[in-house]
Amino acid sequence: MKLVTRFIWRTFLLAFATLCGNIAIADEPPFDEPPLDYRIEVTTVAKGYHGRTCWMHARAGAIPPGTAANRLGTPIVVMTLQKLQADRSDVYYGLNDFRTDDLGKTWYGPTEHASLERRSPRADVEVVPCDFWPTWHAKTGKLLGTGATFWYSASANDHLKNGPSETPYSVYDPVRKTWSQWRTLEMPAERKFEFARAGCTQRVDLPGGDILLPIYFRPADEPHDRHKATVCRCQFDGETLKYVEHGDELSLDIDRGLAEPSLTKFGERYFLTLRNDRRAYVTTSHDGLHFDAIRPWTFDDGSDLGSYNTQQHWVTHSGGLYLVYTRRGAGNDRVFRHRAPLFMARVDTEKLVVIRSSERVLLADRGAAVGNFGVTTVSPDETWVIATECMMPGKPEQYGSDNSVFAVRLRWNWANRSLDATP
Repeated sequence: MKLVTRFIWRTFLLAFATLCGNIAIADEPPFDEPPLDYRIEVTTVAKGYHGRTCWMHARAGAIPPGTAANRLGTPIVVMTLQKLQADRSDVYYGLNDFRTDDLGKTWYGPTEHASLERRSPRADVEVVPCDFWPTWHAKTGKLLGTGATFWYSASANDHLKNGPSETPYSVYDPVRKTWSQWRTLEMPAERKFEFARAGCTQRVDLPGGDILLPIYFRPADEPHDRHKATVCRCQFDGETLKYVEHGDELSLDIDRGLAEPSLTKFGERYFLTLRNDRRAYVTTSHDGLHFDAIRPWTFDDGSDLGSYNTQQHWVTHSGGLYLVYTRRGAGNDRVFRHRAPLFMARVDTEKLVVIRSSERVLLADRGAAVGNFGVTTVSPDETWVIATECMMPGKPEQYGSDNSVFAVRLRWNWANRSLDATP
């Protein structure tokens, strides 16, 4: 009888999730479940390094089954990624994608998309969407990707350090397997938003469809000015992403300030993790716009987390909140900015610290940085962490790296009831 009741309850929750989208209902399971645990399965989507370019910024979004966009019995997972010129800093080319309709048994791609290529707004520059992250928007039934624009001189292909940057976005058509022409989010006409982008950031979608989108920003012509971070509330009608307001402007007077913020909701609070050149920082909020004072990430024993000058992201399950990160102190001094191995550990949400004893390795150190990665909830039973091996600087291939594109499948021991189609 207990099993029948459990099945009915889970069926109701999943149906409710399809109707309402991203809604967290509880931190604790309503059943007598065992402690939350997961199995790690590392799968390789693509590999091979030829010396001139390498894949970077692989992140995926999942289109749930039983929706107008997906009549299949399994999620459709679409992964975007792009080529990096291996002998240059931050020189990227247009976005490609891989797609799987059978939970990773078969991947189709890489597929180029003219709609996601570089553009020339004027004769002397080219602009490309970058740091992209596709995420399901339940209210409109669309897979919406956001990121950052990178500007280059057309003649020398040099990254314009004092150029502007925007938040590009594009919408995926799962039937035609195409992306809409990338557009940019229109921000308020203020100098501080000349460089304002959502590169590498996790967002949260509210039940009514509004989007809480973290960005970082500064004046465009002050490349050495410190970035600030904030969360924008946006509206999306299935085609156009529109800025409505933004919350607290978070700042830190250390090096380049705060960058690549990622947001999640767990229980009744929002959690924001932030990059800084020297340390990683965290803060919380009750509305997703107004935050407490930021604090450095530490382990529960009080020691520094050791993550610096790179991003961290969230894995959110109804039974627990986890952080995925890279750090010092893992015998990894050979790796650029210690961006491998890739770790995951549970967060003590009351003390706001990482539980050291829960730390596990998702991707081993093979010499290459894997610190540019993404997370997506694929189903109630699985969350995927997507990462690529960056083949610069140095020669990480001597340690076994081959520019592999990984999909790390986290298989939960009981179903995620957060009713969240996004991480």
